[in-house]
Amino acid sequence: MTEVKREVFGQMPQEEGGGMVEKFVLKSDSVKVEILSLGCIIAALEMKGRDGECSDVVLGFDTLEGYTRKHPFFGAVVGRVANRIAKGRFAVDGKEYQLFLNNGPNSLHGGARGFDKVLWSPQVLPNGVCFFRLSPDGEEGYPGDLKVWVTYTLSGGELAINYRAQTSKTTPINLTNHAYFNLAGQGSRDIYDHEISIEADSYLPVDNSKIPTGEVAAVQGTGFDLRQPVKLGKHLQKFHLDGFDHNFCLPQVQARRLAARARHPPTGRAMEVHTTQPGIQFYTGNNLDGSLKGKGAIAYPKHSAFCLETQNWPDAISKPHFPNALLRPGEEYNHTTWLVFNTA
Repeated sequence: MTEVKREVFGQMPQEEGGGMVEKFVLKSDSVKVEILSLGCIIAALEMKGRDGECSDVVLGFDTLEGYTRKHPFFGAVVGRVANRIAKGRFAVDGKEYQLFLNNGPNSLHGGARGFDKVLWSPQVLPNGVCFFRLSPDGEEGYPGDLKVWVTYTLSGGELAINYRAQTSKTTPINLTNHAYFNLAGQGSRDIYDHEISIEADSYLPVDNSKIPTGEVAAVQGTGFDLRQPVKLGKHLQKFHLDGFDHNFCLPQVQARRLAARARHPPTGRAMEVHTTQPGIQFYTGNNLDGSLKGKGAIAYPKHSAFCLETQNWPDAISKPHFPNALLRPGEEYNHTTWLVFNTA
């Protein structure tokens, strides 16, 4: 059984349009998740370790104020298009569109005011919560009225996130959740003692602005071969890597499949990521620098968390040989990701 509670989390500032932000607490016998109606943000996720101790394993803030200031998309659903679009430009049916550039020369995670910064309309379900919003035609430069539903359901140790969307005009779409995890507990210094594996035979090399070059490269014999679990700290040292911020290419089938595993041997906490998406962005918090203070006023330094963002391949809108990034009228975008938490 999953228990669902709703409570007031705070009030949006007037300059952000005001409005009440609610928090939804989903609780099973093994996991407790807190989700906000602002940006569908996963604000906390508590799970037990081997010793029975519960820890919150996602980075974030204690109050609404933290989430309304600039932060690196902690726990949020990002869109209309997650990840980067080169030069913020794309063409649909012969028409050119220009987006806001918020990541050097590129557009990132939906632009200046993406899905992470707006209030969604919640509906409580027996085992979760469904959020809805209408992204109007032209919002952040994207075409079409886009109806979006994001549904979180909790069953035992499994948190399912379903994304659905319908549009009035052909539009690019790519939705993901940007939760930052540290299985030792949020606020722990680094993730070097975590073991990570990703079920991918290939990855996308990127240029110096993190845009895929277009090559689909084999992981075999490289630092990107994570098909067998690696101890993260040692692996980064061995291959002289500053961290990961790369898309790993998953088999392109619409069925649920295992994409990645993370494990923290000292506490026994583990998570698996299953998805219907064609890619997973593995990011090791390279841009965290200790300047942001999160829950309990703890600073979040570099490499103090990891993200496993299930999604379409970055900049797919500009690369015809990448998986399709367009949603057309009459079609439905429908993807699910399952995060499975357990203690091993």
